[in-house]
This record gives sequence, structure tokens and C-alpha cells, in this order.
Amino acid sequence: MQPQATNSIINLVPLALIFVIFYFMLIRPQRQKEKEHQKMLGNLNKNDEVVTSSGIHGTIVNVKEKTIILRIDENVKIELEKNCIAVIKKA
Repeated sequence: MQPQATNSIINLVPLALIFVIFYFMLIRPQRQKEKEHQKMLGNLNKNDEVVTSSGIHGTIVNVKEKTIILRIDENVKIELEKNCIAVIKKA
């Protein structure tokens, strides 16, 4: 019975190795990216120039708890969920 037990353990090693590779190449970087995005959303301020996930460029007029008011042109303002902000433009 000993040879079968070690043989089944050896068969599980490649599966475990694949999981470790997926974790370090896909899961971990995605989690870090999500943490950075949440941190960026927490630091949104009035007058920040941003780009939404749909590609709309604008300036933040007001920051609320879950939404923002974005000025996209003179006298044109829209209210968006904070999660829609993709990038804060650098000055």
C-alpha cells in the first residue's frame, strides 16, 4: 500500500504547483490593483481631473459618500458612482 500512497501524492504536486503559479501571476496582482484603485477612490477631491471607465474626461465638482458630480463641459454636470473613475489625471 505504500507505493500507491506516495504515487497519489506525487500526482497532486503538479496540481498544487499550477495553483501556486496562478496565484502569483493572476490572483495576487489583481488584488493589489484593486487595493490601489480603492485607495485612489478614497482620495478623490474637488477639482481633480479624472477619466471615467467609459472614457469621459472631466473635473470633479463635488464628492459625496458613494457618488461624485463631474463637470464635463461648461454648464454640463453629471453624477457618477465613484467606482466609475478609472484614473486621476496628472497635472
